Amino acid sequence: MKSWMIGVALLCGVALGNACAEEAPLSDIRLVSAEWPGYTNADGSGLGWEIMRMIFEPAGVKVEHRSEVYTRSVGLVQRGEADAWLGSYSEEGFDHVIYPHGSYALDPVVALGLSSKPAATIDELAHYRLTWIRGYGYQRYLPNVLGYEEIRRRDGVLEMLERGRADYYIDALPDVQGILRGSDRPERYRITDLVGLPMYPGFADTPRGRALAALYDQRLQTLKQDGSLRALYRRWNQAYLFDRYPESSDAPH
Repeated sequence: MKSWMIGVALLCGVALGNACAEEAPLSDIRLVSAEWPGYTNADGSGLGWEIMRMIFEPAGVKVEHRSEVYTRSVGLVQRGEADAWLGSYSEEGFDHVIYPHGSYALDPVVALGLSSKPAATIDELAHYRLTWIRGYGYQRYLPNVLGYEEIRRRDGVLEMLERGRADYYIDALPDVQGILRGSDRPERYRITDLVGLPMYPGFADTPRGRALAALYDQRLQTLKQDGSLRALYRRWNQAYLFDRYPESSDAPH
């Protein structure tokens, strides 16, 4: 009888300890991201990191940042070694992660083509030969995509367009601008806006991750409603793309 009572006491102690651990106040968040210049710099500067600090730190949650390539960032969150990674589109199909309701940014996705060709339109993508970086999965987010080729590197994009192996290259605007900076004849090319894709932190599917995601949604909604997020974009001389594109991020993922 005594040993049975001791066993029950131990089990109760473990259960209580787990409950306390789950209900412990959140004091920090471990964020990881690919290094995007001016957005998520390795030293912790950049608009993306500052958005996260504006969301979490007034609520008493210190932001800890770490730079890793995108796929490793996702893996760290899936294994519980980080709480969330930045820059995810919805419906990327990763296991053991959850998405919040609201997006903190819209990624301006554009088409790069020769200026001698007609401007690309999002409703007529089925008529074009498209290409983008392997793994980006734009076919999930753009309508009317029938044929596309995935490539490994950006350094051959302009040659592909010049040789007629693709009609348009699809990518985020900053990356396309980076490609054109390497050209001695940038006037030969045209950039056409297509869509703004909502970006989210992908959180670990754990009690801690769910609590952080709930806090993120609560704080982000406040910052959008009171104009603080818009003002932060203005300080960074960045367009507040929520004005240009309707945000399709009000439903759970």
